Formats: sequence, C-alpha cells, structure tokens
Amino acid sequence: MSTHAKEAGGAERKGGDLPDKDAALKMLKDAGADDHVIAHCRAVSALAMKIAAKSTKPVDAELVEIGGLLHDIGRSKTHGISHAVEGAKIAKGLGLPDAVIRIIERHIGAGLTEQDAARFNLPKKSYIPETLEEKMIAHADNLLSGDRRIPVSQTISKLVRQQDLDAAKRMLALHKELSDLCGIDLDQL
Repeated sequence: MSTHAKEAGGAERKGGDLPDKDAALKMLKDAGADDHVIAHCRAVSALAMKIAAKSTKPVDAELVEIGGLLHDIGRSKTHGISHAVEGAKIAKGLGLPDAVIRIIERHIGAGLTEQDAARFNLPKKSYIPETLEEKMIAHADNLLSGDRRIPVSQTISKLVRQQDLDAAKRMLALHKELSDLCGIDLDQL
C-alpha cells in the first residue's frame, strides 16, 4: 500500500492484490462487459485520474485508475441500479482488494443511504462513498454519459425531475467538495 493510500482516508488494499490496467480490462471482458461499458469504464478511470492529479490531498492514484476501470463490472449482469451490488459480488469472487469492492459498491450517483437502498430493494446499508478515491470515481461517473462528458447540472436536473431532491443535494455537495479540493470547478476540468 502506498503512503498516499494510508493518508487518503483509509483506502487500504486488504483482501487481495490490485490488478494492473491490462488485467482489470481483461476482468471486465471476461465478466461479459460489452464494448460500450468498457469504453465508459476507461473514460471514468481517465477522468477520475485527472481529478486525483488536481487533488490537494494525497490520493492512491493506482487505486483510482483500477477502481475506475472496474466500477461498472456489475453491468455484465444487469444495467439496473443493482449493478453496484452485483459488481461487488463479482469483485469478491475475483479476490479483489476490499478498497476496490467498496468503490464498485458505492459508485452510484453520490451514494445511496440505507433508506435509498431499501427503496431500491438492495441490501439495507449505506452505499455513500467515504474515501477520496471512492468519491472521485463516483463523481467521474456522474460527469459522463457513456464516454462523453456532461455537466453536473445535467445529472442533477435528471434527479430533480425524478423528484429525488436528497440525491440531487448529495451530488451537488460532492461536486463542490471535489471542486474545492482540486481548486477548479470539475465541469471545467
């Protein structure tokens, strides 16, 4: 584990070795992720790495890169909201580190509360991203539609239209937190 990982809020890599980029891409392919999902995962990883590079706090960049690549591995089973839970199961089965499993499980929007989880029939627990690495990947995902950049306002507007104001507020707060951390509005990155 790098010293940066330790300082970045406990994103320790317990539970297995972190695969390299090629191995992570092979895991996606072997799990059954299609080319569109893989392109999206590459884009999320690249954007999350840009956010990590701008961070004024230490971040485990290797974990950000690999977590970004694997965040949607569950889309090989479902494109519904449960893809995060399915992805965590796949990651556990592959023996991936706990830090990667948490990234996969917590990347939906700006996270899901226990109440949100119950509403979506997911195992009842918090899916709110906690470490900087988790937050960076979750938010990079929010700033992309497929592999195309979109402004955070577009994603927030969708949540407002769905009358999910708490999720919209969490996403706006996450955008502000990471923008402040990076010294730039992430829509401009």
